[in-house]
Amino acid sequence: MDGSGTGSGTGSRAAGGGGGLSRRRLGARLLALGGVLVLHAALPGQGAAAGGGAAERRALQGLRLRYGSARQAGLLERHLEGVAEEARRFLGPSPEHPYYAGAVVLAGRGRTIALHRAMGDAVRYADYDGHTDRPREFPAAERIAMTEDTVFDLASLSKLFTSLLAVQQMERGRLDLEAPVERYLPEFTGGGKEAVTVRQLLTHTSGLRSWAPFYQESTREGQLRLLWSVRPQDTPGTVYRYSDLNLITLQLLLERITGRTLDVLLREEITGPLGMHRTRYNPPPSWRRVTAATEVQRPPWSGLDRGLVWGEVHDENAYALGGVAGHAGVFGTAWDLAVLSRALLDGGVYAGKRILRPASVELLFTDFNTAFPGHDHGLGFELYQHWYMGALATPHSAGHTGFTGTSLVLDPSTDSFLVLLGNSVHPVRTWRAGSAPRVATGNRLARAVPVRTRHGGPAWYSGMETGGSGTLTLPPLTPATGGARLRCAVWWDTVPGEGAFHLEASADGLAWEPLPFTTVRSTGGAPESWPRGSAGGWSGRIWHRLEAPLPAWAGREVRLRFRHSATGRYVGRGVYVDVVRVAERARLLFAGDRPADAARVEAAGWTRSTD
Repeated sequence: MDGSGTGSGTGSRAAGGGGGLSRRRLGARLLALGGVLVLHAALPGQGAAAGGGAAERRALQGLRLRYGSARQAGLLERHLEGVAEEARRFLGPSPEHPYYAGAVVLAGRGRTIALHRAMGDAVRYADYDGHTDRPREFPAAERIAMTEDTVFDLASLSKLFTSLLAVQQMERGRLDLEAPVERYLPEFTGGGKEAVTVRQLLTHTSGLRSWAPFYQESTREGQLRLLWSVRPQDTPGTVYRYSDLNLITLQLLLERITGRTLDVLLREEITGPLGMHRTRYNPPPSWRRVTAATEVQRPPWSGLDRGLVWGEVHDENAYALGGVAGHAGVFGTAWDLAVLSRALLDGGVYAGKRILRPASVELLFTDFNTAFPGHDHGLGFELYQHWYMGALATPHSAGHTGFTGTSLVLDPSTDSFLVLLGNSVHPVRTWRAGSAPRVATGNRLARAVPVRTRHGGPAWYSGMETGGSGTLTLPPLTPATGGARLRCAVWWDTVPGEGAFHLEASADGLAWEPLPFTTVRSTGGAPESWPRGSAGGWSGRIWHRLEAPLPAWAGREVRLRFRHSATGRYVGRGVYVDVVRVAERARLLFAGDRPADAARVEAAGWTRSTD
């Protein structure tokens, strides 16, 4: 079973958002208009050069990824190095066994790959004894070290390729997003399956169960009968349930309407045009020595007794389906995934080769699952999932995980991407749980993207420690009139419902009460009110101007403070406060850039940071 992605997402929607046509409103428009008509009529991007911005135009000119320094990528070197340090940490006990035998981590921004590091072993264990929980290692001379070019079984990252192929067919008018699957696969009927749409397959809202044991069927005919016999567990469109069956069904649909098998489609429509020459189904025997081994498969932890799986697909169902499946089976390298990332971030084009129109790429990053909070999903891509993206998670971030230990995250808001490939089921799947390395590396890459003030100097920063909290307290002030106001610049990105910053006031420094405020985006727009004196979630990665009136404190001494809190398992990029002023019409009560005032600020858990 390739159960990647089945962990419950904890991300939810954040406060704030961009101006203009938001991705959510775009998703609503798509659903209202329906299907392929939107791709041809409602969105821009017809033709290879239509619509796109500067990044897309550069991609059309043939510019490619290149290696470069953190500075060239617009990243902070010490935090970028921390990405590799975090990945390496999980080669040790995590908490008892290593999370993976080895890993390759790649991080980039723009067209610069600023980090590409291999660590540990691609092949380390020859066998595993489930009774004693002890592995048998290859002799040191026979182990194979991980390299930057090691090929990995990508597991459920394969679902992304299947989804891209489906969106291509929508562009060409052969597939309607809102059409019932039965239109293309008449066998896909019975028990309510007639109501399942193509969109529901792509967003895991079909109501189908998560999995079925295809490997128990010895013939292709038997496997198909099993799929046709599956009935929805819930009414299609009423629940989110991650299911391999959705993508297996989509594979059969694509093969039916194109007359080509999925591996041929992948080669001819994606990997060939993009030059992803180390990405394919069923790698040849000559690739085995450069491929990371996966699991020693034996019952009861596996459905099959195959011994060490190395150079063949790990997923039992994909193996039974001949290695070519819509949900699993693709092998590839970190570099090739970086190429795919760059193509999608540039509107569907890389090095002058287009695989999708910009309007189609937008569908990958559009949340179609607004009815299922926490399960934000584009067409094939998961969105805004802190449980594996870490602080890279934003409403615009897209990605996926794979059960073998793989993951990919794209963040359009910072034009950055992160690939983490580990052989975490080597020697056995029970040695690891959760997504700790994915979260840790995502946090560090997010921290490597600097936040700059307009004046170029430092600002107060909350940090991004899990469970962190702190206060930033101004000295006691006594406004003479009711017209006094606090003003400052503020920047925030926290996990919705699990992190926030608060503005509070107190007469004695002991009992604190919320101080309502408004914010205005630095890019313009109407003020947004925060009557409870706190804000959190996603604010767009831009500075906001904060203003808080102090009418109740005329003639009274008041203490003001900023407080931040991070209460959950995951964190965002944090909170910044800058250019703090408290003033009334004819008097400046406090200015954070006056040395005497700055010296009286009490900071607990906040630091001064230039980035």
